[in-house]
Amino acid sequence: METLEKLKLLGEGAKYDICASTAAGGSKIKQPALGRTRPSGVCHSFTPDGRCISLFKVLLTNCCEKDCTYCPNRQERDVPRARFTSQELADLFMDFYRRNYVEGLFLSSGIWHSLDATMQEIIQVAEILRTKYRFGGYIHLKILPGARHSDIDVAARLADRISLNIEAPSAEYLARLSQRKNYNADIIAGLRYIQRAAAAHKRVSHSTQYIVGAAGETDKDILGSSTGLYRDFGLKRAYYSAFQPVGGTPLSHLGPAPLIRENRLYQSDFLLRLYGFTFAELPFDASGNLDQGLDPKMAFALANPQLYPVEINKASYQTLLRVPGIGPQSAQRIVRVRREFKLTDPRELKNAGVVLKRALSFLTLDGRFFGSRTLLTKPQYRQYQQLSLWGDQRDLMLADTGIHA
Repeated sequence: METLEKLKLLGEGAKYDICASTAAGGSKIKQPALGRTRPSGVCHSFTPDGRCISLFKVLLTNCCEKDCTYCPNRQERDVPRARFTSQELADLFMDFYRRNYVEGLFLSSGIWHSLDATMQEIIQVAEILRTKYRFGGYIHLKILPGARHSDIDVAARLADRISLNIEAPSAEYLARLSQRKNYNADIIAGLRYIQRAAAAHKRVSHSTQYIVGAAGETDKDILGSSTGLYRDFGLKRAYYSAFQPVGGTPLSHLGPAPLIRENRLYQSDFLLRLYGFTFAELPFDASGNLDQGLDPKMAFALANPQLYPVEINKASYQTLLRVPGIGPQSAQRIVRVRREFKLTDPRELKNAGVVLKRALSFLTLDGRFFGSRTLLTKPQYRQYQQLSLWGDQRDLMLADTGIHA
């Protein structure tokens, strides 16, 4: 199989691994002479310092001995298979890098031949890049479930980020997705050792990924699990991937998980990590799920009317973060500006980056209320939200949560 044919197959297969990325789109003209985009294998991601970079995102192989019921690469599925050698993939990456297609590498893999041999090949790609080509840029390596501690140590030394997918929030749920993975021995023990390896190499961080909606888990199950990983395992990021059925897999009969559910999980994750919310404050319904019709901060505010409105000129930074429409940057601007000026006009908040249509009903400005008290009940707010222009809904969500694609 030709190299670019392999890339098309293995780049497409890597799309199910998430790295805070958005896929690179195809070209808008046929056979472009300049600005050619690859059909697969290239994505965008944000580094810890906020830079957006293009990543070469690919599988070493889509051959796999595992039986994950949702996975397009599961052993029992009849699909074309391919694999790169470590040298072949390293050379291909450097070719893309020299052409300025990509700036970093995101490498995952199915398990081919054996777990240890596959992990060794993943590591070898990074070793070739670091030693032969002296590549000093970003490398993200996937750790395979059950990998040896010695391999994890080497991966942590070579990579900027390593990650092991947890996939499900408990052993019970993982058993519904795979009979060949041991939740405690392969996943939890692996994450615990990764924490130690990452601590030994100060510049490396680690992350994980959940498959949302494939095992019947609730949002409360998922966020309870990720909260524990942040607290006890030093996790840098948890990623949430809405289940999408794939033909020829045991779960192909299930409907896809709503993408809005994935979005609500990310918004809640941001509330926990960046806004000072506790897990107990997340607004789960009686079934343990988030309201898909309301973003979680708005749902919290509507469920706790006794906390509002807050006075914009007196509220602490942490209190401001609990106001819908105010994010970390706008809260910082408000705190900075009011040291010298009293805020009295909603237009001043708009200049600070506040989303007024969300915030005004939860604020007073120098004792004056500019909002609508009729919006402070959930049914009325939901109707108001649905009547809003859908075109600006994404901007509102991003401004409120800090999510940046």
